[in-house]
Amino acid sequence: MINLPAGLTFLDVASVALHLAAWGLVSHAIEHPRPDKPSVSAAMRVYRRGWMEQFLARDTRIFDGNILSILQHSTSFFASACMIAIGGGLALIGNADMVASMAQDVDVGPASPQALRIKIVLALILVINAFLKFVWALRLFGYCAILMASVPNDPAAPGARGLAMKAAEVNINAARNFNAGMRAIYFAISALAWLIGPWALTLATIVVTWSAWRREFASGSRRAILADDAAPPTN
Repeated sequence: MINLPAGLTFLDVASVALHLAAWGLVSHAIEHPRPDKPSVSAAMRVYRRGWMEQFLARDTRIFDGNILSILQHSTSFFASACMIAIGGGLALIGNADMVASMAQDVDVGPASPQALRIKIVLALILVINAFLKFVWALRLFGYCAILMASVPNDPAAPGARGLAMKAAEVNINAARNFNAGMRAIYFAISALAWLIGPWALTLATIVVTWSAWRREFASGSRRAILADDAAPPTN
């Protein structure tokens, strides 16, 4: 018979398994959608390649540099935020006895410091995953900048289009990692519901999974991105 730490039950194990499975499944559905029902992330790949097509023919490329700078800054912001969250999580684990005592005083949270540490570790693992994704995305955006800088100003120059398309694919990979980091943050936040209990974690998992799926497959942004450009505007 498996002995669980004090304060944890098999319902906790089941809720964690559901949480991690939902994270993996929704990530796979978003990054590998059906061809007839693309996600927002998949649809944006077409526009990223189109961006590099326009970049290739543009004489003044300051605009493109500004866009890439914005992407890098937003990625850097989330990476920094993850570092702060990781530090806070480690501090909580180091003071688990005091936090567990405070939680028991208000009848919230696990019954033991060991259970509290395990619950914090779940969220911490997801935040660390997000941090690694953001760091790699930031590096890929840097690679993309170098590739863009190597594209000749003459679209007819040998290899110019090939370099632009290389930049597009690196940009797409950077965006894929950035999106994965964002999803990890969503599920890290929902993992904190486990501090209340397994049912709270299950509910938070359902809400976050639905939110992530809806934004990629049933949002107004998706309809706008996939709309026929020739269609008349609607009120």
